[in-house]
This record gives sequence, structure tokens and C-alpha cells, in this order.
Amino acid sequence: MVQAIWNETVVASSDATVVVEGNHYFPAEAVDPRFLKPSARTSVCPWKGTASYHTLVVDGAENPDAAWYYPDPKPAAAEIKGRIAFWKGVVVR
Repeated sequence: MVQAIWNETVVASSDATVVVEGNHYFPAEAVDPRFLKPSARTSVCPWKGTASYHTLVVDGAENPDAAWYYPDPKPAAAEIKGRIAFWKGVVVR
């Protein structure tokens, strides 16, 4: 079971992650939506497409843009559609 942990809280847990470029992409349903707050940030990857972000909120503490996903990935990255990945101090193990 792979878990994403931030602020001593498990925010996602799944044994069905997809690893791309060293990042575990969790199925969206494996991420607890209570900890996600939409963000206006986007970024572009030449082969995956445009990423959107969420801020993690745990016990009142915020980790801006610590979760990302590709709402409409390019065909080469189709396997990460509907999945969320983490960074910025989120421990994935």
C-alpha cells in the first residue's frame, strides 16, 4: 500500500498507483477530498499537457499547490488521467 503523508496525516492511500517520472499518481478516489482545496495554478509539460493543482489543508495548515493532476493529459500520458500526485514535502511511501 502506497501512502501520501503530510503534516502527520495520510491524505491518500492506494495499492494502484501509477509511477511516472518517479512520482506516484494516486487514483482520485484514493485521495481524501477533505484535504484538497482548489488552486488557480497551472503548469505545462510538453508531453503530459497542462497540470492543475490543489493546496493541501490539514489541521488548518496549508501546503500551497502540493498536489497536481492532469485533467486532460496528452495521449502519451493517458494512464495518469483521473490521478493525483504530490510534492512539496509530502512523503510518499
